Amino acid sequence: MHLTGFIVQFLNGLAEASSLFLVAAGLSLIFGVSRIVNFAHGSLYMLGIYIAYSIVQHWGQDSYGFWASLIAAALVVGALGALVEMALLRRLYKAPEMYQLLATFALVLVFNDAALWLWGPDDLLGPLAPGLSGSVQIFDRYLPVYDLALMVIGPAVLLALWLLLTRTRWGTLIRAATQDREMLGALGVNQAWLFTGVFALGAFLAGLGGAIQIPRQPASLMLDLSVIGDAFVVVVVGGMGSIPGAYLAALIIAELKALCIALGVMEIAGVSIAFPKLTLVVEFIFMAFVLVFRPWGLRGKPLAAIRHAGAPQAPLSAAGAAFKWLAVALVAVFAALPLLAGAFPYAPVLAQDILVAVLFAVSLHFMMGLGGMASFGHAAYFGIGAYGAALLFKSAGLGMGAAIFAAPLAAGLAAAVFGWFCIRLSGVYLAMLTLAFAQIVWSIVYQWDAVTGGSNGIIGIWPQGWLSGGAYYYFTLALALLAIFAVRRMAFAPFGHALRAARDSALRADAIGIDVKGVQWTAFIVAGLLAGLAGGLYVFSKGSTSPEVITVGKSVDGLVMVLLGGIQTLFGPVVGAASFTMLQDYFVGVTEYWRALFGAVILLIVLAFPQGIAGYCGMLMQGKGKRI
Repeated sequence: MHLTGFIVQFLNGLAEASSLFLVAAGLSLIFGVSRIVNFAHGSLYMLGIYIAYSIVQHWGQDSYGFWASLIAAALVVGALGALVEMALLRRLYKAPEMYQLLATFALVLVFNDAALWLWGPDDLLGPLAPGLSGSVQIFDRYLPVYDLALMVIGPAVLLALWLLLTRTRWGTLIRAATQDREMLGALGVNQAWLFTGVFALGAFLAGLGGAIQIPRQPASLMLDLSVIGDAFVVVVVGGMGSIPGAYLAALIIAELKALCIALGVMEIAGVSIAFPKLTLVVEFIFMAFVLVFRPWGLRGKPLAAIRHAGAPQAPLSAAGAAFKWLAVALVAVFAALPLLAGAFPYAPVLAQDILVAVLFAVSLHFMMGLGGMASFGHAAYFGIGAYGAALLFKSAGLGMGAAIFAAPLAAGLAAAVFGWFCIRLSGVYLAMLTLAFAQIVWSIVYQWDAVTGGSNGIIGIWPQGWLSGGAYYYFTLALALLAIFAVRRMAFAPFGHALRAARDSALRADAIGIDVKGVQWTAFIVAGLLAGLAGGLYVFSKGSTSPEVITVGKSVDGLVMVLLGGIQTLFGPVVGAASFTMLQDYFVGVTEYWRALFGAVILLIVLAFPQGIAGYCGMLMQGKGKRI
């Protein structure tokens, strides 16, 4: 590409950086003060586009009306953010961080269906900005004039935020809350209203970031999850809570994407490389690189990732007689389901899905509940197991047994490689690094058409004759029970005690001679093995696999399962996975707006049973502080 192409792409990158920064700045502000990882921030961005589209249709015919409409849309989103903070999140500030994440994920479902109800399923493209609808010629290329306006908006917002945070009393309080919220409260500052104001400001920035996109992209129901991934990357790379860091990260990431487009297809050392394809994953590669060598981001500080310790977790206790009889009854019910296929033909299919989901949730709970290592990318090992089994069975010609046996080995090997880097981090930084590796895996699977089938996936993978029909169901049931039993045994073994010690206090565990990193790495690998086994079983139950099994949504499903059941109880992932699968299956058949209904149920559980379903039942059965 000629120099002109690089110049145009560089300018496009500046415009894109402004868009990324507006979303990321709001997310960084909210986390810096409230320590809430707001998964619904992408939904606020999406609503900003939709609301701006509606307002512009009425009052956006001239330049003044257009820009006033965008500001009005952002103000509406800001007011919605304040309402959400006061009505919901204010009740959860003392809850564990992961349950706050679960609540904001429920809001994603509610907001998505609200947008579907108000604006319908079709994409909506807004009008061009009056007075900025043309383009400027740069040599033999053209650049939209509106992109030039975006290049100004980003730095202008950065300057305004800097003045707000450094030249006003309110900004001083925000910076103080970022450093030590408890001390701020001890000085008599009304933290509740400060948090509400910050959340409203963050929501306003997200809404503004969405609103200014209406001349560039259509309003779509898919924007919420696609944008939140980019926003998280920018915030984590820049440093949680750092506004200048967010702008620097947005600028670097946007220019990296622009550079990939500018390079096009090049041949290096005899190998043809399509650089534009790297735009799907380049930001995650860069994030992984930054976090490995600078764990707190480019402008972040270790203090930004520290949460104030909550109440210590009660120790695990052995299952009582009542729980053992309950477990036997549940196994008997699952074993009898295929016998009822005549009267309830769908029951074995749903039970098969539940067993795979249980195995996946148990694998995540092993590293997150027992090890304290949260993951936003656990679907990577599920997907590697699914694709590994599919490729070995269909392409390599291995038998079904060998393919299923190799699936967890492939996932475990990937977990060993990724985990070696991930265990050096903690908290949200660790979770985001797992997301980075998962997105890299997804990108490879999605674009390697010759091997993985690309977006079409791999089809025609069914159990062999010796496991056809109901036999495969019992095979899955047996492996799921063995995995659950093995996890329980490990939890009460010396390794499990060492893992929980490292979770509760890494410094103390290290002081008494526990190899903290070694124990965590082992737990990471075991979790990957179990997730890979779930993926291998999944592909033969469905007859196919596709890149959807490695998406962020699949990883979030695993998080929801674990948190619904209860993170502090070994039976939690089993209950959570079963509840999640059955509720989702039921709600899909009840209404078109099943996501909102599902989200409302999740919110109810988070507010009423913050310890999870199994955790609450365990307290009733064995007394407060006991676990099952």
